[in-house]
Amino acid sequence: MKFVIQRVTHASVTVDGEVLGKIGKGFMVLCGVAQTDTKEIADKMVKKMCGLRIFEDEAGKTNLSLADVGGGILLISQFTLYAETKHGNRPGFTRAGKPDMASPMYDYIIEETKKYVPEVQQGRFGADMKVELLNDGPFTIILDSDEIM
Repeated sequence: MKFVIQRVTHASVTVDGEVLGKIGKGFMVLCGVAQTDTKEIADKMVKKMCGLRIFEDEAGKTNLSLADVGGGILLISQFTLYAETKHGNRPGFTRAGKPDMASPMYDYIIEETKKYVPEVQQGRFGADMKVELLNDGPFTIILDSDEIM
């Protein structure tokens, strides 16, 4: 499982001209699910993501968490995080979770995130989404379950 977490001042996701999710200060998270991912992996990833202290305190140090600043999370499914580019110029996606497995896992991640963060917005799994954000910093963190497990 991979999360690309961007600290944002605001973010939104639109599908077919309709805004599905919108947050102010918080995290815009691209969420990639691998075919081998489990709920136990998701639990650890969500806990780590929600506990990250990447907001500045009054001294300018990154000591504050999402909860400390009352921020929201916009979760976007993103199978292309598992692009394989070792051979040729056309990416392959064999490691990405198949839709029948990845879609329920994405829904599970959303529900688990709501246990930590009151404001959780989302995109639509498998849709052609337009994501807008203002990256604050820029500050981007990549969480990879292969590295934190």
